[in-house]
Amino acid sequence: MKYLNRRSFIKKTSLSAAAISMVPNHLMADSERPLQSKYMGGFAAPKLEKVRAAFIGVGARGGTHAKFFAALEGTEVVAICDLYEDLVREKTQWVKEAAGEHRHKNIAQYWGDEHKWKTMLEEVRPDVVFISTNWINHAPMAIGAMENGAHAFVEVPIAVTIQEMWDIVDASERTQKHCMMLENVNYGRDELMFLNMCRQGVIGEIIHAEAAYIHELRWQMEEQQRGTGSWRTYHYAKRNGNVYPTHGLGPVAQYMDLARGEDTFGSLVSFSTPARGRAAYAEKNYPSDHKWNQLDYKGGDMNTSIIKTYMGKTIMVQWDETSPRPYSRLNLVQGTQGVLAGFPTRVALEGGFEGITQDHHSWVQGEQLQKVYEKYDHPLYKRLNKASEGSGHGGMDGIMVYRIVECLKQGLPLDQNVYEGCLWSAVSPLSERSVASGGTPQPFPDFTRGNWKETTPLEIIN
Repeated sequence: MKYLNRRSFIKKTSLSAAAISMVPNHLMADSERPLQSKYMGGFAAPKLEKVRAAFIGVGARGGTHAKFFAALEGTEVVAICDLYEDLVREKTQWVKEAAGEHRHKNIAQYWGDEHKWKTMLEEVRPDVVFISTNWINHAPMAIGAMENGAHAFVEVPIAVTIQEMWDIVDASERTQKHCMMLENVNYGRDELMFLNMCRQGVIGEIIHAEAAYIHELRWQMEEQQRGTGSWRTYHYAKRNGNVYPTHGLGPVAQYMDLARGEDTFGSLVSFSTPARGRAAYAEKNYPSDHKWNQLDYKGGDMNTSIIKTYMGKTIMVQWDETSPRPYSRLNLVQGTQGVLAGFPTRVALEGGFEGITQDHHSWVQGEQLQKVYEKYDHPLYKRLNKASEGSGHGGMDGIMVYRIVECLKQGLPLDQNVYEGCLWSAVSPLSERSVASGGTPQPFPDFTRGNWKETTPLEIIN
């Protein structure tokens, strides 16, 4: 078959009849693309001589994005919006200092009202909007930006619910505007190198991957009035699943070309451990009548999900922001001729690696990795690593923002399309649904409406 509709796709998964009966209608039903809409898989927008950007939410990530963006040639920051006046004024000064007063003279400033972003879009009409807010605002803000003629760039996750993801896809296809999730980890040095190695066939056919976001963040509960912890803590309390999957999943999905060519996401099963750590932390660190001690924490400390692809390959995805343990994204990809793994970075190949190892029973690691980097470092990293220094997260943030500007100015497709952002983010609601049903498999929606087979895999960009 040249195309797979959603009903045919689900029949090819391993779902039982009982599981299928539990799937909501908006996942099961066939969905035709409206005539006025266009598939966005390889979409390239008209070139922009100057990229005029507005930023919504500058308390943390948004502020650093604005500062790095402002220093790039051919850019203009035209508006900054946040709930708090002090943040808007502070980040406006950051922008001016990054590129000089002459570069960004007329920065419109908005604050004080939850709906000021709408006024900003209507009055300023930016080319692009960077959205770095509370997760529940991502979808309405992205859709609002596109409907007001701007490309939307949204922090992770792209949305919270499956319906919101469909709404984003429909808005992007209808308006012919990009909506890219800002998955910065895809631009890390090791992730780019692994992508390069996979494209060159170094580990053969990829059959399995492991991804994670294991990052102890209980300290964020101290952010009670403003900041990430003031709203994210409620997600931990109310939601039981993997609420933050994309940092680990995004890179391995692109290694495997998922939703780009021969394979795509099939179904997911998910299980959570008991919820212990957050309640214990609150009890230890706050008075008994504190608001954090009034919550019934339902989200398991560790969630483990298994994705089965259409072609039968597997991905383990884990999430834990509670347990006391070192940071890890796992970043493991297993092929028929070897394995690439992260945390710590290491490589094992059948037949060994060029005078360092003799076979796959020994890792190339530590100082030995220098030879691997010399041979397989991604050309994009080699070109941009110096320019991205100081941009955040080891430079991956800067490479990401640089590439966004580069693609928009040259009229190129973006490195991540709207469907990838939705598929990677869909792990959250699907995992919650699977956990609640005792691990029942949940099918992924086909946000591409069958076009994933004709979507070109991400190239090794020079």
